[in-house]
Amino acid sequence: MRYAQGCGLTDAKRAAGERIRLEAVGRFESGAKNREFAAALRLSERSVERWRRQWRERGEAGVRPKGPPGRPRLSAPQIDKLEGELERGLVARGWAGQRWTLARVKTLIGRLIHVGYTVEGTWRLLKRHDWSWRQSARRAIERDDGAVELWKKEVWPQVRARRRPAGPGSSVTTRPASR
Repeated sequence: MRYAQGCGLTDAKRAAGERIRLEAVGRFESGAKNREFAAALRLSERSVERWRRQWRERGEAGVRPKGPPGRPRLSAPQIDKLEGELERGLVARGWAGQRWTLARVKTLIGRLIHVGYTVEGTWRLLKRHDWSWRQSARRAIERDDGAVELWKKEVWPQVRARRRPAGPGSSVTTRPASR
């Protein structure tokens, strides 16, 4: 299960985790063994080994938490570039139609900025920057509102599938009389 920011932890628990990691740095510098340190703080040895390796490679910064994973953010110039392309329209990008779909915006971000987003991530990006979907204000000239309302009232109730009455079912694929 994926959590929102912070991996489902409260601020207090995140701070406690960071304190433990910083304590790990102190113990690494003093030469404590991974097994002893893991047992003292009830951690897995594997985590302590990973922290020690990160500490050796990047120092204290390597042990600090990096924040929630997998949220690529676009910089302000990238957002401006994306907005300009969205305003140019679909035809300028080689797509037929009149609407930007989330899948199309996701593809545009990938082609233009070379950053991978999911469809849900694309929706959140658009929402975060107060972009919204727009629907054409024009209606088809041929549209007859009276005929549409008549169809909804008279034809649709007849077309709509009625529920089957509840009753015993059969697991046999053919009827006995047809054998």
